[in-house]
Amino acid sequence: MKYELIILGQGAAAFAAAIKANDLGIKTAMVGSNATPGTLIGGTCVNVGCLPSKNLITVSTFFHKASSHSFEGIQYGKGKLNFKKVIEQKDRLVAKFRKDKYADVLRGLEHVDYIEGLGKFVSKNEVEVDGRKLQGEKFLIATGARAHVPSVKGIEDIGYLTNEEALSLRELPESLCVIGGRALGLEFAQMYAHFGAKVIVLQRSERIIPEEEPEISEALQEYLEEEGIEIHNGVSINSLAKAGSKKVVKFSVGGKPKEVEADHILFATGRKPNTGGMNLELAGVKLDGRGFVEVNDEMQTSASHVWAAGDVIGEPMLETIAAKEGAVAVENALTKSRKKINFTEVPRAVFTYPEVASVGLTDTQAIGNGIRCKCGIIPLSYVPKAHIIGDTRGIIKLVADSKTKQIVGVHILAPHAADLIHEGTLAVKFKLTVDDIIDTVHVFPTLSEAIKLAAQSFYKDVSKLSCCTE
Repeated sequence: MKYELIILGQGAAAFAAAIKANDLGIKTAMVGSNATPGTLIGGTCVNVGCLPSKNLITVSTFFHKASSHSFEGIQYGKGKLNFKKVIEQKDRLVAKFRKDKYADVLRGLEHVDYIEGLGKFVSKNEVEVDGRKLQGEKFLIATGARAHVPSVKGIEDIGYLTNEEALSLRELPESLCVIGGRALGLEFAQMYAHFGAKVIVLQRSERIIPEEEPEISEALQEYLEEEGIEIHNGVSINSLAKAGSKKVVKFSVGGKPKEVEADHILFATGRKPNTGGMNLELAGVKLDGRGFVEVNDEMQTSASHVWAAGDVIGEPMLETIAAKEGAVAVENALTKSRKKINFTEVPRAVFTYPEVASVGLTDTQAIGNGIRCKCGIIPLSYVPKAHIIGDTRGIIKLVADSKTKQIVGVHILAPHAADLIHEGTLAVKFKLTVDDIIDTVHVFPTLSEAIKLAAQSFYKDVSKLSCCTE
């Protein structure tokens, strides 16, 4: 069978690519499978990533807040948790979205054939899927990535969790050790802590979420520790072992040996690409030192007829950017439009509670880019809506050029930060200034006023302003 385009993969990048190809009327094959265990049609995000994890995070946060005593006049009490039913509800949600947003969508693409199975190149312009050979003029590699678990002494003797298994436990563990203190590790750590587990986080770097502003990392760690999560930074993992029904992690901090015991160990230590066994060398596709597909700024690989998109090309590994990359790759491949993606404009979020969300440059990055920057930083306690909802935990930081006042970065730690960041995204994307934000009327009372207050802090002591001061 001959196709104008063959897509290898079935996740966000592959689907966005298939939809774009269908819109262009291109005869396309989507080869739907990859090496990530647990993924079905729809890929990581809907099956073992964003959708199920954020559902469980929402349920756990609601359960935790039921006894948080935020408001006077309400008698709080710990509710009863049926963890098995929580997981079953999550599974139904995943099944619904997999059908409604992926399987049904795919059936509606008249120019796209779905072929289930693992594809591998057998020549420059031919792939084989379970013995069936498909010929293509152009190809898109969008096979995603899977959990990376480092080699640690004793790991072969114990069972461990990755994000996939941690989303499908049928019983709530009494204790959990999370190895990794970035987005995935912290989300799972707080989720299980909110459900009632004793959680310990071991982070290799000197602070959690080290890519974020230090003020935000430090504040979030303080909040997590206040909730009972034990966090160790600057950790070196030495070995793993069993101790009866428990698992033991032996580690060092500053050269001093320590150990923790837990029911489960969750590795949140990055991801590795699904490129093995695909014979990419036959197509002339080069990989980097870690096995990710190398692409140029137009998503084209070293082979002129092959493009790549999504987690298989490396960071940033976000569902939204994977879809953007997939659509851009196909448009470049089929229309020669030569589109590029400005990754500085791409927002990211950590779905702890409070949430972390960022876009653009940190102040350190801005200085590294030759920008003399000035920062506006305010605590969330300056925002009236934070007091209204009974949660003043948070920080808002704007990074701007000190001369032009152009906003080059926005960083938020607050409830619903992932929703608030989009004003910052537009500010960075369209090169708005601090004065543009100040001049924009914001609804009162809202958490989004925090961005305006942070902008006003460039000129005034906002702690001394009345509500709605222009």
